Amino acid sequence: MDEGRLAGRVALVTGASRGIGAAVARAFAAEGASVALGYEPRPDMAVLAEDLATELRTAGTKAVALSADLADPDAVEELVDGARAHLGPLDVVVANAALSAQSSWRDISVADWDRVFAVNLRGSWLLARAAYPDLVAGGRGSIITVSSVMARTGQAGALHYTASKAGIIGLTRALARESGPDGVRVNAVMPGAIRTEHEEALEPDPDAVFEQITAVQALKRRGSADDLAGAFVYLASDESAFVTGQVLTVDGGWVFG
Repeated sequence: MDEGRLAGRVALVTGASRGIGAAVARAFAAEGASVALGYEPRPDMAVLAEDLATELRTAGTKAVALSADLADPDAVEELVDGARAHLGPLDVVVANAALSAQSSWRDISVADWDRVFAVNLRGSWLLARAAYPDLVAGGRGSIITVSSVMARTGQAGALHYTASKAGIIGLTRALARESGPDGVRVNAVMPGAIRTEHEEALEPDPDAVFEQITAVQALKRRGSADDLAGAFVYLASDESAFVTGQVLTVDGGWVFG
């Protein structure tokens, strides 16, 4: 596509087989970007990612689906190399993929803790590092990380996930300081309670979750992945050319400030 706020740009979105990542990929494509869809190396995720890539290509977008275990540093490098080989140098990186788990904090094993941090926090750093030469050379590089409102609310039951998402905020701000002189912007999106396929699998009773979530939100409806997509487009585009080191909360008015 030759028109749109992201026309001519190449974006890599991880966790793009479904949910927030898929919505972001569709929004980027609608704005003219070529999109590499990073997905977890599982057969079900492969089917979803390949279907989305086909959908985008049918609509006229250059798109490719690429698998990667973000806990593996070599796989992160290969993911970026693959995206570049198929679509060209990267302009935008969205570190959306995350591993979530629910458990009492005393029941979390060291292996589970390390795995969550390896995917969520270290994976975001490795992804930014691998793509950085492209982002600098292109002159309009944008890295978008994904935190969680749980980093603000401190909810019980997912200490390792919540701590990793709090770490994303620190990573975003420190990396924005370091990359600013190179003209690369780094920002985070902080989603609230978003109704995705993952939530549906964990919480099959939507009415019960609706009552629980809307009680703490200013807006009395559930958020969807599409509600987040515009924030990512903004942070990837020239509309946010003077915005870096920021955390953009999209949560229906759950937390303020």
